Amino acid sequence: MASFSTLAYFPSTTMRCSSNRARYDPNKKSLNNIKINGTSTKSTTKVDMASTLASVSTENGYISEQQVRQNIPTTKQSVDHYRQAMSIEGGVGYRQRVVIRSYEVGPDKTATLESILNLLQETALNHVWMSGLLSDGFGATHGMMRNDLIWVVSRMQVQVDHYPIWGEVLEIDTWVGASGKNGMRRDWLIRSEATGHVFARATSTWVMMNRKTRRLSKMPEEVRAEIAPWFIEKQAITEDVLEKIVKLDNKAKYLNKDLKPKRSDLDMNHHVNNVKYVRWMLETIPDQILEAHQLTSIVLEYRRECGSSDTVQSLCEPDDDGILKDGLKQEKETSLGNRFSLAAEILEGNGFIASFGKQPLRYTHLLHIDGESQHEEIVRARTTWKKKKKKSL
Repeated sequence: MASFSTLAYFPSTTMRCSSNRARYDPNKKSLNNIKINGTSTKSTTKVDMASTLASVSTENGYISEQQVRQNIPTTKQSVDHYRQAMSIEGGVGYRQRVVIRSYEVGPDKTATLESILNLLQETALNHVWMSGLLSDGFGATHGMMRNDLIWVVSRMQVQVDHYPIWGEVLEIDTWVGASGKNGMRRDWLIRSEATGHVFARATSTWVMMNRKTRRLSKMPEEVRAEIAPWFIEKQAITEDVLEKIVKLDNKAKYLNKDLKPKRSDLDMNHHVNNVKYVRWMLETIPDQILEAHQLTSIVLEYRRECGSSDTVQSLCEPDDDGILKDGLKQEKETSLGNRFSLAAEILEGNGFIASFGKQPLRYTHLLHIDGESQHEEIVRARTTWKKKKKKSL
């Protein structure tokens, strides 16, 4: 179970759709009986969290006001009425219904990548909350708090087939599994509640860090005993071979200097939240790309954490395959080439997918701390972009 902390370490799926929503997901359970006011049409059982917490003895003999206000369960819950959530996968997975808010979309009225990453973070934390394992840390279990441990993400991959629009209702599934001896994997699926279309998939790898020494730690047996029963063998994205991301230098084509974290960029562990890193990286992408293309995939490898006093540089380099000019892939101006481009546009206009002459663009990114003697890496990344579909008149 994991939070989205930050660390100095941190690897295209086709859309699935069906008119019969029960067919695309054998684990499908209806959330329609969960109402936003906390009542259920099928169950009148409701947990009195204040009473539950009051019955638990603590070190000081009483429950703090903060714990009562947070409503942190002390036992596993199967339904969370307030968050429109429920357990799946035999009780170890988590599904939450969310609505895309107006402040989560960009000028085109679709959710931004940052908004999607924030939803992944929120559902991961809510999964731990519903498990009954959540202590007062940022996604840390009781055993982790006793051992001064926190979760840190070492690698993350997100694939987006379609971006949800403002007001759209989504269902987000998340679950965890083992990753080596001391790590954990967390995956997500985001789908349209109305159609069942899978919009996005994500996978991530997590390791433990000592909260005081800031060093990576082995997983204590106490913690393993807490989280191992929640592990399942299921992957949202299958990674046969992890792609190596090269390290950029100051000769990179695009460079943003003197980036300073703001107080609003810090998370509960007092470090820059990893979602903020993505904003710094995407700001180096040329405006022409952002206007005409859509990000379909991002892979992040986290190397170290970033604090409030650090000054950061963001580097970006386009792939050199094909002819690149100012970050844009150029087509050869030939009569035959023009005819192919026209044919492609006609096919796209009639609902066909034309791949020739429209290969996705790829960029390599690096965030590092601007030091006097050396630059310490924060995160390496790769982004993939495809051309936006032309809107019909």
